[in-house]
Amino acid sequence: MNEPAIHVEQLTKSFGTVEALRGVDLQVAPGNVFGLLGPNGAGKTTTVRILTTLLHPDGGRATVAGYDVVKDAEALRHVIGLAGQSAAVDENLTGFENLEMVGRLYHVEPAEARTRAESVLERFDLTGAANRRAKTYSGGMRRRLDLGASLVGRPAILFLDEPTTGLDPRSRLEMWEIIRELQKDGTTLMLTTQYLDEADRLADRIAVIDGGRVIAEGTSDELKTRVGGEMLAVRVQDRSRISEAAGSILGLGPGGGQVDSVTGEITIPVGADGTGILTEAVRRLDADRIGLADIALRRPTLDDVFLSLTGHAAEQADEDTAADKRRGRKKDRKHKGSP
Repeated sequence: MNEPAIHVEQLTKSFGTVEALRGVDLQVAPGNVFGLLGPNGAGKTTTVRILTTLLHPDGGRATVAGYDVVKDAEALRHVIGLAGQSAAVDENLTGFENLEMVGRLYHVEPAEARTRAESVLERFDLTGAANRRAKTYSGGMRRRLDLGASLVGRPAILFLDEPTTGLDPRSRLEMWEIIRELQKDGTTLMLTTQYLDEADRLADRIAVIDGGRVIAEGTSDELKTRVGGEMLAVRVQDRSRISEAAGSILGLGPGGGQVDSVTGEITIPVGADGTGILTEAVRRLDADRIGLADIALRRPTLDDVFLSLTGHAAEQADEDTAADKRRGRKKDRKHKGSP
């Protein structure tokens, strides 16, 4: 049996009185894409920073590619890559110069550093912009350059922390294709993301983290099965009457239900009697004179998993403050260039 590419046991980390991680356990198989999902403040980025040697844990143990993240930190940096939430590139250098610099900082011979830079530019469709300064790149181009920089050292394990945040739909799809290609090449990837559809499409396994603990783990289908079979999704015309509508219909299903305050959607697991519960929901809301904007039966989504497990929807912000993010970007840059 293959040893896990990433193995985490009872990882803890606090910042003052805030417990960011409270005993995280994870295992990632070689060659897998592993999705780490959680709401704002869950501990996703803290976990990634520990696994990439940017932070020391307070307790527990973690190994990546067989290296202890604390004891073997220097050796570990030679076999991993990290692409953070914001493109960590030098805007005053050209795309080629950025990649060549990273290669040299990895102590790659000059000729080989140039060869790797050219190879990465071609792979990420940046050859035509190789001699342009990075500050002239679009957001999607900068993100591809940042990801390319993380690959110059040819890592066996790659950490992607919110890699598509802020990208337009086309650039997101392009990044998804790159991630699939990296997996086909044998790279193990850990992906944190705010987009649940991204994890649904890319991840072989997913861990949901909340309050510094892993509260669920499995494939996307396994997590959805935990929510139940079909869901009744209801939206009312008057958003001010959501609570009233919820009080009228939430008890219809065998497992209660949830109200998403962001989207205004009420969801109810319905089991085998979906049509009957739908009909009764319409009858009750009509009796209460609550107008419907939409009502339908559908399969559970990862959004439903979030609501079921955490009591709230996945949020758009990462757990770090703006100051933490700025410090993290500086550390990311140092990490990429200083194995």
